Amino acid sequence: MKPVPISKAKAELSRLIARACAGEEVVIARGKQPLVRLVPVDRPAPLRKFGAMKGKIHLDDSFFGPLPDDELRAWEGDD
Repeated sequence: MKPVPISKAKAELSRLIARACAGEEVVIARGKQPLVRLVPVDRPAPLRKFGAMKGKIHLDDSFFGPLPDDELRAWEGDD
């Protein structure tokens, strides 16, 4: 959504609030300068489903093996 001028935001505040609560980004501007972003106060955290990635990824045995020395040094910061 392109920025909404303040005057239009005053006239359509209820509709803009509903759009923000529905997940749309609402930006209010003065002239062409964006000033504020309208966002809901409490966004419910998305529900996580246990096992949602089942069958979508595969790790072979090499994933669980030791890292090569150069990678291990990079992770530990011993460059």
